[in-house]
Amino acid sequence: MEKPTLTSLLNITYPIIMAPMFLVSNTKMVIEGMKAGVAGCIPALNYRTLEELRISIQELKAAEVDGGSFGYNLIVNKSNLKYKDQLQVICEEGVDFIITSLGSPEETINKAHKVGIKVFCDVTDLAFAKKVESLGGDALIAVNNQAGGHRGNIKPEELIKLLNENTSLPVISAGGVASRTDINTMMGYGAIGVSVGSPFIASDEAGVSQEYKQACVDYGAKDIVMTQRISGTPCTVINTPYVQKIGTKETWIENLLNRNKSLKKWVKMLRFYIGMKATEKAATQATYKTVWVAGPSIENTKAVLPVAKIIENLVK
Repeated sequence: MEKPTLTSLLNITYPIIMAPMFLVSNTKMVIEGMKAGVAGCIPALNYRTLEELRISIQELKAAEVDGGSFGYNLIVNKSNLKYKDQLQVICEEGVDFIITSLGSPEETINKAHKVGIKVFCDVTDLAFAKKVESLGGDALIAVNNQAGGHRGNIKPEELIKLLNENTSLPVISAGGVASRTDINTMMGYGAIGVSVGSPFIASDEAGVSQEYKQACVDYGAKDIVMTQRISGTPCTVINTPYVQKIGTKETWIENLLNRNKSLKKWVKMLRFYIGMKATEKAATQATYKTVWVAGPSIENTKAVLPVAKIIENLVK
C-alpha cells in the first residue's frame, strides 16, 4: 500500500516539520513557518502553566494559513509530571498533530485520535517503531545519529530503510538536514519528509539569547558532543569550555543511584528537573554556564536569519 506524503498528511506546501526544541521553539517561529509553507512544532514543556499552553494554541489557530500547520511535542515518560494535563489541554483546544518522545505513546494516540489529531512518534530503532505501529500511530519520526538533542544511534539511510521495510507507517527523517540537498537525500532513502531543528536556533524569532544563536554560527559539527549531564538521557550539546569543565559523563553517585531499581525513577526525575533548569538559564541569559543543545547540522549555519529566510534556503 502506498504511503501518504507529509505534504498531504499535514496539508503543507513543503515536506518539512520545524522540529520542537526545548526553550527555542515559540509561536512566532511557527507562525512564520506556516506562512512559508511548512509545519511547526513546539514542546509543551516550553510553557510553565497550562493556561500559557492553551493561549499559545489559540494564537496558532488564529494564525493558521493554507499550506502550513502546527503541532506540539509531548514528553510522555514519568519524568514529565505535567504530561497528562498537557495532553488534555491540547486535545481540548485542537491541533493538527502531536509528536511524542521518550516514552509510550499509547495514551496520547488513543485520546488524540478521538478528536482528530494525528500522532507522530519519535523512534530510534525497529522495536519501538513496531510498538508504535501496533498502537495505531500515524507516522514515525526516525531520529537518526545526526539529530540534535536526544538522538539515535543508527545512520539515516539504514534507519529509514529498516523502518520502511518492516512497518507500514510513513517515515519522517529527523537529523542531519540543513539544505535542499539533504532533504532530497533523506527522501531518496525513502522518507516522506524531514524534521529540521538546529538550523532554526539561529533565527531572529527564536526565544533564546543572542549568545546561543551566535554559538550556532561560530561552532560546527566537530564541536557537537554527547552528554549525560542534562536530562538523564544522552543529549547533544555544543562543546563549550563549561561543558568541557563539568564533563559529559554522569557522576559516580548518579551512576550508583541509577542502578538502584527503587530509586532510579526518582533520580531520573531529579536529573531531568535540574538539567532543564540549567539549560533554561544558559539559553536565555548571558552566563558562563553555557550548556547549549544543538546538532551537527549547525555546520551550515553562517548567520542569524529570519525563519522565512532559513526555510527559503532549505527549499530553493
